[in-house]
Amino acid sequence: MKAQKPGLHPRNRHHDRYDLPALCKDTPALAAFIVSNPAGEQTINFADPDAVKTLNQALLAHFYQVKAWNIPEGFLCPPVPGRADYMHHLADLLTEANGSLPQNASVLDIGTGANLIYPLIGSHEYGWRFTGTEVSAEALTAAQAIIDANPGMSRQIRLRRQKDEHAILAGMIHKNEFFEAMVCNPPFHDSAESAREGNERKRRNLGQQKHDTLNFGGQNQELWCEGGEVAFIRKMIAESREYGRQVMWFTSLVSRGDNLPMLYSALTEAGAVKVVKKEMAQGQKQSRFIAWTFLDEDKRRRFVARAR
Repeated sequence: MKAQKPGLHPRNRHHDRYDLPALCKDTPALAAFIVSNPAGEQTINFADPDAVKTLNQALLAHFYQVKAWNIPEGFLCPPVPGRADYMHHLADLLTEANGSLPQNASVLDIGTGANLIYPLIGSHEYGWRFTGTEVSAEALTAAQAIIDANPGMSRQIRLRRQKDEHAILAGMIHKNEFFEAMVCNPPFHDSAESAREGNERKRRNLGQQKHDTLNFGGQNQELWCEGGEVAFIRKMIAESREYGRQVMWFTSLVSRGDNLPMLYSALTEAGAVKVVKKEMAQGQKQSRFIAWTFLDEDKRRRFVARAR
């Protein structure tokens, strides 16, 4: 029997250990990165960025029918199972509003990145339509290349450039636009040094030696900002007040649980009507996202009815 990864959402496709032969069948390039661990089991070297990227290509092809996926060197290469969990828990949140998942739901992805991971998973699993925003022109070009390389994807995913590097939501939600949800994976470090230290912790956990390269990828704007994730999310909360009638649920990952009290305080100040925390886990890694809305229950029902 295959060992299951504890903590993942019941609908997550990645409960079992990676079926490397099946993944190699869809993505033959993965075979070059397979090694044996001390127990003699087949795995890949997760400290090798090329191996991690190729594994992502294989997972996206095998489970989500993404036949072409690539990111420029040095950009964030996210773990697919954990990102899928966010989408499934978000689906539960949207279902709670009216007992069933809104049809043709529109989702705003803040900082979609070069990897485009949330739109790829969410559009496949639930048929959601995504608008991805991005401040980096290089990341936006790479994300658009993924869309262009996969037939039919342009009907589900569109991109917008955030030209104001000091804004998050401003300019990204147009007049008379409505979104059932917003998602975000904010930069969680507060400095480049903190990002490097985080990378070294990952290397030590994998038994690797010290290295200057961020082997798990990530540009500066993907990994850190002044004030870290608390400052970023608080700014997003403040901006979200202006769009409270156009977005039903604003959500964001929060990497550290001890940041929650400060964010809850900001949500109270902003006048959020309801705040929800969704806990997630993959193995020993704990994560969560918070969701907030400025619509009461009756208005959320009407919002869902409009989306049907």
